Amino acid sequence: MEALFVPISLLAGGLLAVQAGANAQLAKATGSPFAATTLQLSVGTAILLAAALVTGTVSALAALPGVTWWHAVGGVASAVYVVSTILLFPRLGAVVSVGLFIAGQMLASLALDGFGLLGVPAASFAPAAVAGTALVLAGAAAIVLGQSGGSAVPALSRAGWILLALLAGGVLPVQGAVNALLRRDLGAPFAVGAISFLVATAAMAAVLLLALALRQPRPRLDGVTVMPWWGWLGGVAGAIYVTTVFTAIPVIGAAAAVGLTVAGQQVVSVFVDRHGWFRLPRRPVSALRLAGVAALLAGVAVIKLG
Repeated sequence: MEALFVPISLLAGGLLAVQAGANAQLAKATGSPFAATTLQLSVGTAILLAAALVTGTVSALAALPGVTWWHAVGGVASAVYVVSTILLFPRLGAVVSVGLFIAGQMLASLALDGFGLLGVPAASFAPAAVAGTALVLAGAAAIVLGQSGGSAVPALSRAGWILLALLAGGVLPVQGAVNALLRRDLGAPFAVGAISFLVATAAMAAVLLLALALRQPRPRLDGVTVMPWWGWLGGVAGAIYVTTVFTAIPVIGAAAAVGLTVAGQQVVSVFVDRHGWFRLPRRPVSALRLAGVAALLAGVAVIKLG
């Protein structure tokens, strides 16, 4: 069972690159990243509710009033992450931001494993876990430098935004751990995923309303009718990713689960950039970036096999 989560987590991480491409298309169609994310989260909620119905586990939702309240609010992390990307990409650049997100994810997952926080089985700070995390962070740095042509220095003077990027990355493994606690409460992964996505949808809807109150451009729906069908895949990809992470963390640990999904995301992103999939600009893939992806994979192997 444990070995099965390795390819599944890699696949789930790869789907994040698909989600990014689909969300970019939907954001272009609606003219609002907030509206696009709210729609995609709504799609994910519907998919997971349907899965709960088909598997006969939707009745698990009846136990929700009896669970600890914060076990049910993990989905807020999705809204925090999305809003952070919208704030950070124009200020730090997409590549630097993603590198910092990866760093935040790995540092948070190492803490979850090392201290046994939020119900994650304590694994102490084993040398293999620390060394593997260091390799993943080195790989993330290589990806940043390789994609930005070796010049990430301007971002270093923006300490507040860098801290936000690290925190935004860190909330993702925390979300996985909190959702794992909710699964322990309810015993039904699809029902848990549906709750997480419903909370995330409500949080993003609140952000959208706030953006409108601040006189941000109103979303439009006319572009959605001519959008390619794969523009809706973000919700599907997100549902698979979230469900995979909170089921994998109790089995293989937070650092391994997060590291595998990050590695899968970067492997697929290389192909997305190289071939311009999802109507995204083609970008050359440098040798340094490929070395960074290899370091990510090696770091995960060290964590998993140590």
